[in-house]
Amino acid sequence: MKIGFIGLGAIGTPMAHNLVAAGLDVTVWNRTADKCKPLVEAGATQGDSPADCAACDVLITMLADDAALSALVEEHDLIGALGQTTVHVNMATVSIDFAKAMAEQHAAAGKTYIAAPVLGRPDIAKAGKLQIVAAGDADAIETARPAFDVMGAKVWPVGTDAYRANVIKLATNYMLMAAVETMGEAAALTASYDVEPGDFLEIVTSSVFAAPAYQGYAPAMAQRDYDNPEGFKLALGAKDVDLALAAGHANNVALPVGAAVRERLAEGMAAGEGDLDLSALAEGSRRAAHLDD
Repeated sequence: MKIGFIGLGAIGTPMAHNLVAAGLDVTVWNRTADKCKPLVEAGATQGDSPADCAACDVLITMLADDAALSALVEEHDLIGALGQTTVHVNMATVSIDFAKAMAEQHAAAGKTYIAAPVLGRPDIAKAGKLQIVAAGDADAIETARPAFDVMGAKVWPVGTDAYRANVIKLATNYMLMAAVETMGEAAALTASYDVEPGDFLEIVTSSVFAAPAYQGYAPAMAQRDYDNPEGFKLALGAKDVDLALAAGHANNVALPVGAAVRERLAEGMAAGEGDLDLSALAEGSRRAAHLDD
């Protein structure tokens, strides 16, 4: 199987590395060409253009947002470059409207498109333990399954409409933002009564909230060390909450918790914390509680 991989960011890079390490024939392309070098050294082929990736059996795109994939599609005629039997797997977090448009554009061109966003942080991607939520033609999902099995611990097929996978991803990230925000608020509450945040966080993440959503962010929050190049950036969290809120508004689904969390995310970005790990949300709660005065 030949796999094309476009988008070598914090999660895309370890995903691609795992495909190469598994002995699959991988062609990579990235706007910043230097990011391809470690993969080439590991055994991948560097494509001269996105079309080289699109000519493979499976094309995986893992870009930051709607705009990045839209630009790729328009500038490089990516859909036109797909082979007649190529399965385009979009594994990024995108809006529902964009997910629907992508499926429609591929169908109009007679090409195959599925959505398969991933659940997990870069360290989970590196370990090949991502949860993959896949939607689209069942046969196409099976075509991509050898790649999924290398990158993830489990594949969750959720129907034939590609956007269904994307709404599940957005809903999951929406819950994650709320979880990290409430953990930061609770840590600020206990700190105001002279309880060390690390002590509180160790207790709750080892008992009532012994789950990855909490355990993955508690250590950085306890140490107030948010400079993690492999973390989930606070600004990306804001983007995902925006997408979830837009999806809710489109179907008249109220998401009041998300609106509150979005304000905290805006505050964090205004404080210059957008490129820090999502756990930096805790700093907003500390500021509000005047804990560092």
